[in-house]
Amino acid sequence: QVQLVESGGGLVQPGGSLRLSCAASGNIFRINVMGWYRQAPGNQRELVATMATTGSTNYADSVKGRFTVSRDNAKKTVYLQTSGLKPEDTAVYFCNLVMLGRNYWGQGTQVTVPS
Repeated sequence: QVQLVESGGGLVQPGGSLRLSCAASGNIFRINVMGWYRQAPGNQRELVATMATTGSTNYADSVKGRFTVSRDNAKKTVYLQTSGLKPEDTAVYFCNLVMLGRNYWGQGTQVTVPS
């Protein structure tokens, strides 16, 4: 059974930074894509950033230049280093794993940037 556990969310002032982590456990196929999505109240869940085991990355335009996704394949862990946080970055951040055509989700971690 695949499980994703996020950590690192919290309250941060505008311009600040946070580092989110997501550790995967279970039977993880070596070829996969891991990353982050977010959902603000009243909004749909949206892509933040993803990274494949090949190292290929994909970022939302709104976070390019401010957020960096990375991963440690040996630890089955994906990270999201955020900087220059803005109030509009406030959301629940969800870890995502795609492998063998299936999507897996973490429980989410709250990031709050007050205005």
